[in-house]
Amino acid sequence: MTLPTWVTLSRLLVLPILLYFLENPTSEARWLSVVIFLIAAMTDWVDGYLARRLNQITELGKFLDPLVDKLLILAPLLALNKLGQVPTWGVFLILARELTIAGWRVTPSLTGNTAIAGANFWGKLKTVSQIAAIALLIAPLPMSWQLFSLIAFWVAVALTLISGVIYLLPTTDKISSSTEKSTSAGSRPEVR
Repeated sequence: MTLPTWVTLSRLLVLPILLYFLENPTSEARWLSVVIFLIAAMTDWVDGYLARRLNQITELGKFLDPLVDKLLILAPLLALNKLGQVPTWGVFLILARELTIAGWRVTPSLTGNTAIAGANFWGKLKTVSQIAAIALLIAPLPMSWQLFSLIAFWVAVALTLISGVIYLLPTTDKISSSTEKSTSAGSRPEVR
């Protein structure tokens, strides 16, 4: 197993520790959860950087990285929902988007592409907003900050949905590629 894959797995292995401290109502445990969460979130950049830098991009890494990314976001959100800090339907919207796009990305017949599309600007903005919102929600901030934390959560929900719609919308590249394929085969162009 490569070093980048180990870094990805480390992100997965800290999740139970993060969730344990998140359930603890003390201020110290909550701050520890924030630190663990932010370090784990930063390793997402580290494993990608190492994989490219060391030329160690593997099929296992390409499979595990997005899966662990989703778990890192969804597990704390589900725990925060259980603790009554975020509404179920907001978490459901994020969960539904993440699962839809994950399924879309790994099913080439849906996209007409065998290559997995990388994150675009909106996808990156979504990820940053989710990380920021979760960190704010985990942190034992004074009551005056609670509204700000919830606003950050709803901004993350909105950006999550926007990035999902943008990902699913056909681009001109996809349409022209589909048109070229179908017209060269002598059939009518396929509209997606």
